[in-house]
Amino acid sequence: MLILSRKSGESIVIDGKIHVKVVRVEGEVVKIGIDAPVTVPVHRKEVYDEIQRSNQQAVTRQSTPLPKLAAPSGKIPAAGAPNVKRPPKKAAQM
Repeated sequence: MLILSRKSGESIVIDGKIHVKVVRVEGEVVKIGIDAPVTVPVHRKEVYDEIQRSNQQAVTRQSTPLPKLAAPSGKIPAAGAPNVKRPPKKAAQM
C-alpha cells in the first residue's frame, strides 16, 4: 500500500485518468473529491463490499425448479390470438 501525505487542496493522480483531491479536513474527517472517467466505477468500500456480496449470492443461490408444463394439446394458437374456434370459411361462388 502506498501512503502519501497531502494537505487540503492538494491532489494525486492515478494512471493519468483519476484525480483524487483533498477538499478539506474537519477534525478526523477528510473530505476528498474524485474525478474519474464515467467508465470507472467509484464506490465507498462498504458499498463495494455489499455489491460483491450480492453478486456472489446471485451466482450461488440455488433456484427453485420450474413447474412442468402440461402436454401440448395438438393445436397451437397464433401468437396473441385468442383461443376461440372460428366458423369455416365459405367457398367462393363462381
